[in-house]
Amino acid sequence: MPERLARARADMRMGVPVVMHHQDRAALAVPTETLTSERLAELRAMGEAVVAVTDRRAETLKARAYDGDVARVALPRDADLNWVQAVADPADDLRVPMKGPLTTLRRGAADLHRAALQLAKSARLLPACLMVPVEDGPALAQQAGLTLIDLAEARGHLGFSSPVHDIVSARLPMEVSEAGRLHVFRPEDGGEEHYAIEIGRPDRAKPVLARLHSACFTGDLMGSLKCDCGPQLRGALAMMGDEGEGVLLYLNQEGRGIGLANKMRAYSLQDQGFDTVEANHRLGFEDDERDFRLGAEILKELGFSAVRLLTNNPGKIAMMEKAGVAVTERVPLKVGETAHNRAYLETKAAKSGHML
Repeated sequence: MPERLARARADMRMGVPVVMHHQDRAALAVPTETLTSERLAELRAMGEAVVAVTDRRAETLKARAYDGDVARVALPRDADLNWVQAVADPADDLRVPMKGPLTTLRRGAADLHRAALQLAKSARLLPACLMVPVEDGPALAQQAGLTLIDLAEARGHLGFSSPVHDIVSARLPMEVSEAGRLHVFRPEDGGEEHYAIEIGRPDRAKPVLARLHSACFTGDLMGSLKCDCGPQLRGALAMMGDEGEGVLLYLNQEGRGIGLANKMRAYSLQDQGFDTVEANHRLGFEDDERDFRLGAEILKELGFSAVRLLTNNPGKIAMMEKAGVAVTERVPLKVGETAHNRAYLETKAAKSGHML
């Protein structure tokens, strides 16, 4: 199943339909982000299509989410590609408000739609899919050469991070410490690799100074002033260098787990006046889509069972403890505040509970 889900994610990124199947029900799913006019016409000719969106996006659209965390938006007869993509993408919400009210379905199961949105999220696409029911999903998948996702098999894998393994490590002298070592961890499902930077030779029997750092291209590499990620990365490494030991996990969960493209969409919404949490919600995401269990798994594979965690985020502490890694101390990391990111940091404190 992991390899089939990896194929399904690749198909979604290319705009190729994926067959979602459960018991006697099936539907074709294509993310609205990679949908074309030709594909839209083909799918509409096959049956009554809907746009599946998350409850967060539905709330922005003032559409009823009868299925709890999912809403199935019916397509008007004259709906074209621009209409479909406007349901998913909030870029023009303020300039061109939706012509509502939108009609959402309240009968029938939404499990296929929910699974399709989870797949779209894991593919780093906007969580919105055009879906059309089909009669015999397995037969259609075989005939058309499409990837078939059976929910009975996939449920144990959707929404969970894949197991990761230490593939290779090598000595890496750094500015903060010449005694550095870089470990590369690769997930079994073919997803993005993650890295562990080990400073010195930490004693596995003692709590190690550790930092779970999510990748931030704009902050870590480009010196963005919109966040505090770059200063946090460099500050954490400097503290480990001063102590002579530590472990920094560099997790490829860009944009709090939504990917760089969606993060840039969120930045555009912030330029319209929305805060970081509101921007995520308008895109259809939760406040934070990261899975810190991944960090706990890497720490345990490296041989650590307890940490002194460099963080301002109580969510990381709770997830570490829940995943079996003891947090013996929270070490504050308060660096990098600027005039550009002050409102962002205030939002993280007020809405996400960060201890700033």
